[in-house]
Amino acid sequence: MALIKSETSKLPHWNIRESSCVRHQLPKIVKTPEIDYDNLQLLCNIPGLTLSDDASDKEAHARFMQTYKQIFAHKLSKTKFSVPTKSVHTFRMNAGELQGMGKQLALISKPDNKLARKVNSKTAHSGTIRELCNVLPSQRKKEEHKSTRKATISTLRHILRKSPLERTTSDNDQIFSILQTFDFFVNNVDPAVLKLLSSVACLEVWKDVNFYVYGKTGVHMVLKGSVTPVLKPYTLADGEGVYPKPSVSFGESSEEDASQVRLFPGDCFGSWFQCEEPYTKDLSVLTAEPNCEFMKISAANYQHVITQMKHKEQTEKLNLLMSCDQYKTWPRQPLLSVAACIEWVSFPPNTVLVSEGNKSPFIGFIQSGKCALLRKLLVRRNSQTGQTEKQVVMGELGQHDSFAEISCLLDESVSCSIVTTTHVRLGIIQPEKAKGLDEVTRQLMVQSSSRNMEHLTMEDIQNEYLQQEQRRKWNAFKQEQVLKVVKGQGSRHKLGTWAK
Repeated sequence: MALIKSETSKLPHWNIRESSCVRHQLPKIVKTPEIDYDNLQLLCNIPGLTLSDDASDKEAHARFMQTYKQIFAHKLSKTKFSVPTKSVHTFRMNAGELQGMGKQLALISKPDNKLARKVNSKTAHSGTIRELCNVLPSQRKKEEHKSTRKATISTLRHILRKSPLERTTSDNDQIFSILQTFDFFVNNVDPAVLKLLSSVACLEVWKDVNFYVYGKTGVHMVLKGSVTPVLKPYTLADGEGVYPKPSVSFGESSEEDASQVRLFPGDCFGSWFQCEEPYTKDLSVLTAEPNCEFMKISAANYQHVITQMKHKEQTEKLNLLMSCDQYKTWPRQPLLSVAACIEWVSFPPNTVLVSEGNKSPFIGFIQSGKCALLRKLLVRRNSQTGQTEKQVVMGELGQHDSFAEISCLLDESVSCSIVTTTHVRLGIIQPEKAKGLDEVTRQLMVQSSSRNMEHLTMEDIQNEYLQQEQRRKWNAFKQEQVLKVVKGQGSRHKLGTWAK
């Protein structure tokens, strides 16, 4: 029987992949885009966005789709200058060609007003290369500032749609952080007051055009649309709540016109000082667009916050006085008059508050921190150097201690120096305010207080100095002996048992 030779070359091997499985190679990313992390953070903090499993807010989704491209930072294209490599050849032209060339040049040199109007001032740059390099980054910063400001105002609108009772603490903190980016609130409101005002801010919407928005009812910030002030000035946020002279209409001024002055999102108008007739044209505006939105802080809420903070500060000062030993038995009326004169100050460590032999600049009440009491002493080291002046620590002042009452009221010099050893927060009374108190309160303060370290004699100071010097020398001797033993045994620092 004859054997038939098989074609082994056509049979596929077991470890050879089939030709039908085509493997595609992924494209390579040539230019990796740069990420603008500020815009990315704003994009992630858009309220209303949820996980992929839940349904997001439609407005939040639309805002995300409109602004997600801003996370890619655009690189400025580098300007390249081409250097001519070919040599310039001379050529000749006859008289006819020269005459035709002159007519063409004359037509080109005539300005076209229609084309000149269409030229955008932003694209038509002129000047040196150095000036252009300085202009481009500034334009980019302005564009980034506009985009971030628009995003923050949109976030503020979304949060203010909730009533103040429905907002959470994180919502109020976010409103406070956004308001800190506006110059109007930074320059006119204390941060502590602004934080409380953030919790009472509300949203107002006016759908009609040419509608009066009265500014005396509170401070308004434009969030959407635009408005036109009726009179000037249209803001009043500083001072003691006294309104200025009668307002002037924009039509009476030759420099400004009502049509030229317009307030856009981010601008503020109005006042938070209460008045008898709030519904007048003073500090008021007219809506120039439909569906205008404003953030409003009413004058009543502002006065309530200010009153609440004053009451809290007065209680804190009163508690500081009552915590001091010499003021615990005082009647309430003198305590209130003294507490009204207290101001808050803070000092870092190693600050000299009072120098020995001088009048104290203020009366101090320590709320937190510690101070050292020092006395001067003349010390003779040897016969050659002579006497030197030393400061000896004789005591310490801590929390709820006071000093310098007698020095300010009786114009006496203090008997010791006071130096801060830690960060200290003080309630102080200036000498002018202390002398402005009634006679009974001043006499009561002098009788209740005592001079610091008045009972010490020079012998007590010398004995204390000798004891401190002996302790210092003994500690130095012990440290020296320990180092000798360590070096003699061959031990090394931070190795072996020293590592523990």
